[in-house]
Amino acid sequence: MNEESFLAQRLICVAVIDAVADAVPLAEALLAGGLKVMEVTFRTPGAAECIRRIRKGVPQMAVGAGTLLTATQLKQAVDAGAQFGVSPGLSESVSVAARVAKLPLFPGVVTPSEVMRALELGRKHLKFFPATTSGGVNALKALAGPFGHTGVKFIPTGGITAATLPNYLAVPQVAAVGGSWMVDRKLVADKSWKKITALTAEGILATTAS
Repeated sequence: MNEESFLAQRLICVAVIDAVADAVPLAEALLAGGLKVMEVTFRTPGAAECIRRIRKGVPQMAVGAGTLLTATQLKQAVDAGAQFGVSPGLSESVSVAARVAKLPLFPGVVTPSEVMRALELGRKHLKFFPATTSGGVNALKALAGPFGHTGVKFIPTGGITAATLPNYLAVPQVAAVGGSWMVDRKLVADKSWKKITALTAEGILATTAS
């Protein structure tokens, strides 16, 4: 699958999974809400195992690895079966490792200089992070202006909700949005799968409102 295929629904769930046993039920809950793409962040020791279990137990779900800070983590993600990678920042070593592994990668940027460096590295699908605290939609529009002709597309992530999702998706240079509101850590810990499914469905509906 190429980069665009993971962005087709215009929404990617960004999940922190503390208990490995919750990985498959969480993926099933997201799928029941209509979402077929999720990112498991490497913020917990069991992240790689979560990806492995989701790939095996919920094959309909496209699952990527998030918060990739090093080339070593990227290799762990690939070995676990991750289908794409996401990084909060722009790292040349991570980008090179992804290219060698043929893993689609969405590196993080928030400044014009970072976008220019990403283009030099051959990256055109970029995570805009942290979106809300970096100026939100207006900042993203300003950043997109000088790069509209380059084919750059952004995936804003960080502080976005179902209510603000359509505002981001209305920006022509936004390919998709990363969101975690439907998988709040407490909801996952409490195994509130029906609530997660409902919030996911709400998010999917919001993608059509843009």
